[in-house]
Amino acid sequence: MRSFPLLATLAGLSPVPAAAAEAGANFHLTDHPVGWISLALFVLAYMAVMLEEHIRIAKSKPVMLAAAVIWGLIAWQTRGEDSAAARGAFEAMFLEYSEIFFFLVVAMTYVTALGERNVFEALRAQLTQRRLGYRALFWITGALAFFLSPVLDNLTTALVMSAVVLAVGGSQPRFATLALINLVVAANAGGAWSAFGDITTLMVWQAHKAEFFDFFRLFPSALVNWLVPALAMHFALPGGWPEHVPGQMRVKPGGIGICLAFAVTIALTVIGKQWLGMPAAYGMLTGLALLNLLASRIDRRQRSYALAQGIEEEPYSIFRIIANAEWDTLLFFYGVFGCVGGLAALGYLDLASHTFYGASGATLANAGMGVLSAVVDNIPIMYAVLQMNPPMDGAQWLLITLTAGVGGSLLSVGSAAGVALMGASGGRYTFMTHLRWSWAIALGYVASIALHLALNGA
Repeated sequence: MRSFPLLATLAGLSPVPAAAAEAGANFHLTDHPVGWISLALFVLAYMAVMLEEHIRIAKSKPVMLAAAVIWGLIAWQTRGEDSAAARGAFEAMFLEYSEIFFFLVVAMTYVTALGERNVFEALRAQLTQRRLGYRALFWITGALAFFLSPVLDNLTTALVMSAVVLAVGGSQPRFATLALINLVVAANAGGAWSAFGDITTLMVWQAHKAEFFDFFRLFPSALVNWLVPALAMHFALPGGWPEHVPGQMRVKPGGIGICLAFAVTIALTVIGKQWLGMPAAYGMLTGLALLNLLASRIDRRQRSYALAQGIEEEPYSIFRIIANAEWDTLLFFYGVFGCVGGLAALGYLDLASHTFYGASGATLANAGMGVLSAVVDNIPIMYAVLQMNPPMDGAQWLLITLTAGVGGSLLSVGSAAGVALMGASGGRYTFMTHLRWSWAIALGYVASIALHLALNGA
């Protein structure tokens, strides 16, 4: 846990030169052996990430190592007159990562705390107790995923709702498969119209390419992106009703309070960013303080109950929950930021910007980036575009936000939600079952882009 305050200290004290932070350094090393080696390291590291399950190496390790070597090569090549510029470029990249890091730590802590208080289990129990047909469950779980994802994030939403689908209709393979595909599409689409819904939307917000309320302009396009494939799958759903599932789950004491504290935290984050001009991490860390105060109250209540019952109870601590955060994911983001930031400093992203955005125009380039995000994770795609910083208006920045967010739905491996459900579905949701419906998802993708262009004049 020592790394947490250390990162906070570094994020707060690192001096970032204005030129490096605003324009970004470009050392023009794309035709130099240092540039070639760095590019090869990034490709090899990303191949290792894609083969994570086969080589059994956590995805954070190869990208962190590649980032370290890339920046080491840059520092070695630019030592002397350009050493200050290289250091400034690294510090600017690290500050960007630090803001995302603390935002995610608090968000993950809240989601984990809600899960520990049985909030999500209670939601699942409520749905399983109602006598709903397969088609009704398909639309209800999809709609919940679409509207929960903007707050919880697409991965958590997909996992929570998949538990509902498998608990209620897991015995009907066709329903389970279609409902899980629907969840992936709905969760990814829902995350695209909120600054909190996905890492990529958060990155665009942090980079001041769109304001908080601007993301709501993507709501109609995101809704169409989900509805088009959902309507196509509706006619393939089985009729009838699933078997009744007995049982009831209650929210533990403090669960409702954590929900309210999470809502206050989101409000503080928006107010701090929009009206006070503070980074999003400011509001989230303020919310973490509120959660800590609430945790103290929960801990006292649990101790009193345990003492009255004559049993031992472990202390309730938010720091225990933080310790269980997805640290591999958090460090993977550092590796991505480090690698892509290093390639930007070498000049590759400036070259790519001229190649893609200069040759084909912003609309085609942004649509192509979304398709690419079905193969390559959308986080490096979005960070690369932000580092390229092509000359685009607000509508085009919203377009790349939309395409990077929903493009991953085209393949099961294109988003964290899809990858997670492949592991959690027990074989009901696979790469091939998803691929059979990629045509419908592609129609929704094209329709969402067309609607955005029509409504927002990109």
